[in-house]
Amino acid sequence: MKNGRFALKSIFDVRIEQSIARQGIDYRQIIDARHVLPFTMAIFSFLFRKFSDFSRNSWLLLILGSYAHAWSATVFNVKDYGATGRKEQDARPAIQKSIDACAEAGGGTVLIPPGHYTSGALHLRSNLRLVLEAGATLFATPDPKAYDCGPIVSKAALLFGEDLENVSISGQGIIDGQTEYEWRPDDFEQNFDHKMLMEKLGKPIVRPVPKGFPKREVFPHLLWLGRSQGIKVTGLSLLRSPGWTISLFACQRISFEGLYIYSSLKEAVWADGIDLDGCQDATVANCVIETGDDCVALVSQNWWGKALPCQNITITNCRLSSASAGIKFSEGNISGVRNIQVVNTLFNNVNRGLAFNDMLGGAISNVLVSNVTINCNRFEWFWAGDGQPVRFKIGPLSEWTKEAPRSDEAPPGLVKNITFRNVIARAKGSSLFYGHAKSPLEGISLENVKWFLSSDSSAAYDTAEHALDFRHVRNVKLKNVEVFWEEPFLPAWKSAACFEHATDLELDNFVGKPAWAKGDAPAVLFKQVSNGVLRNCHGLDNGIFLTVMGSGTRNIELNRNAFSAAKVIIHDDVPPGAVKRH
Repeated sequence: MKNGRFALKSIFDVRIEQSIARQGIDYRQIIDARHVLPFTMAIFSFLFRKFSDFSRNSWLLLILGSYAHAWSATVFNVKDYGATGRKEQDARPAIQKSIDACAEAGGGTVLIPPGHYTSGALHLRSNLRLVLEAGATLFATPDPKAYDCGPIVSKAALLFGEDLENVSISGQGIIDGQTEYEWRPDDFEQNFDHKMLMEKLGKPIVRPVPKGFPKREVFPHLLWLGRSQGIKVTGLSLLRSPGWTISLFACQRISFEGLYIYSSLKEAVWADGIDLDGCQDATVANCVIETGDDCVALVSQNWWGKALPCQNITITNCRLSSASAGIKFSEGNISGVRNIQVVNTLFNNVNRGLAFNDMLGGAISNVLVSNVTINCNRFEWFWAGDGQPVRFKIGPLSEWTKEAPRSDEAPPGLVKNITFRNVIARAKGSSLFYGHAKSPLEGISLENVKWFLSSDSSAAYDTAEHALDFRHVRNVKLKNVEVFWEEPFLPAWKSAACFEHATDLELDNFVGKPAWAKGDAPAVLFKQVSNGVLRNCHGLDNGIFLTVMGSGTRNIELNRNAFSAAKVIIHDDVPPGAVKRH
């Protein structure tokens, strides 16, 4: 049938094009209509063969009439409903009418042709294909009253929908949130370590906020969808969102393809790229995301309904830049984030590459990060992160807020089965793999990894110490991992890798050295480590390769290592026989 359809197209192409040209009709319309009418063409082909006495010109006119009817029935041009394409006009009524007409017809395409369109909230409908053509820009009005998205103001969006099916938003056009920022002294951040460091140093605590904050309550997303499925967003440029650019809650079967998402890396606080809350079966592919706040956030919250797991998410072939995090496993995690793949992706100019946060008790599990490059930089004090390719921070809410715990506070969440494979990372701060005493990180694996650490001499502060810092971890494997120190050096630097309160630890073919060859710090530090193996490891100079300390040390084996002139130091508090060399 497919081959027959293509053959049929070739028979009629020339005559259709010639007839359309004589009528002054845009040929693209016929292409679109013909694409959705293969059965109509097959029927006419049958009739053409069956009744040969009917003139071919008559058949051609009949076919063209069918196309024109199909086009008018399935494509709804917003200019036919009153939109002018002039920015100063409120295009919302015209665009909404076209969306509603499309829905009443059972679905189809709403076309936004070249021009400038300003609108408030547009309520999407099922079986909708919204197309912004090249040269079309849809502006979000700055008027907060134009976003009637229900009583929960955090749902407010330029493109809004709930309980929908089969929604496509595509084209080469632009959606522009028109956000503006203003700088002022910070008076609302509480117990934020960066702020406390700045105050201690006597530095000014000035930061940007969206214009109108806090009196203004509505900062709309460019797209918010809830409890919907069959969602495709492709090709568009989404710029300068007042809130999270794209935010989805409890949605399924999601595809983001070929998007460009931008907000200022200097100013755009709270302007994430894509936030998936309780969503499943989603792909983010071939996208460029440059945002002040997190490029992609994976969430399991209860702001908009029952907290649901965020699961089965793939992020591939993307380029991510952020003053916060390239990908954040959000601290707002109640029901879990799991089955996540991040592959073939460049993190460039990020404050943190991947941030694994947990303060509401939800688990993070089964995560693969593979074939990625992470290039970090440091940003202003008000951004979370310190130039870290990876950061884990686990703990109950009270430890984050530094307030007294509530009686119903959730315990620290479980983080397990996280793999980093084929990674090149260039850091400007320590990468922290911090579990919790009550919930150690479990099943952390680094394979084929090159880690470079340098500093930023212009930074107001730098708390970096070890290149890789593991605390409260269990079942950790580092295989073919290399750590390098690069200029400018920081006097406080110590070990290439530090392990504290670690159980079931394996280092195989680890290559590294201490930051300072003549210092007391080793390349690798074991503190309170039990069941650890160092195998095929290499010392790069005549400093200290390994220091073992702590009365809790148990069952440490050193096998087939090439320490050369590097030393191994065992402290007096280590029980006799706890370290064995083979």
